[in-house]
Amino acid sequence: QVQVVESGGGSVQSGGSLTLSCEASGSSIGRLCMAWFRQGPEKEREGVAAIASGVGATYADSVKGRFTISQDNAKKVSLQLSSVKAEDTAMYYCAAREVGWLAICSGSLRGNAYDTWGQGTQVTVSS
Repeated sequence: QVQVVESGGGSVQSGGSLTLSCEASGSSIGRLCMAWFRQGPEKEREGVAAIASGVGATYADSVKGRFTISQDNAKKVSLQLSSVKAEDTAMYYCAAREVGWLAICSGSLRGNAYDTWGQGTQVTVSS
C-alpha cells in the first residue's frame, strides 16, 4: 500500500520562494500519478498542480507562472513556489493514484482523481 509524505513547508515572506517535496513509500506494481492540492483558511480544497503525461504538468490559473511541479523520480515530486502571495497561505497536500505502467497521468486537479493523501505541510506567507 502506497503512502505519501510531504515536507518543506514553513513561513516565507511575500514575494519569496519555497520548495515542497512529496515522497511515496510502500509497494506499488504500477506508476504513480501525483499532484498537489491546498486548503486555505475557511476555503475549500483546490488543486494546484499535477503531473500530466505528454504535456508535463497542469496548473490552477491562480498559480500559473509562479509555481512549478516537477517529477524528481518515480516516487517523488516537488512543488516550487515563487513570487508567493498572502493568498497562497494554506495547508498543502500531496496526492497520488497508482495506475498501470502503460496508463497515462491525466494531470487532473480534481480531488476524486486521487486515492492516497498525505497529512499536509503548512505554508504561511507573511507581508
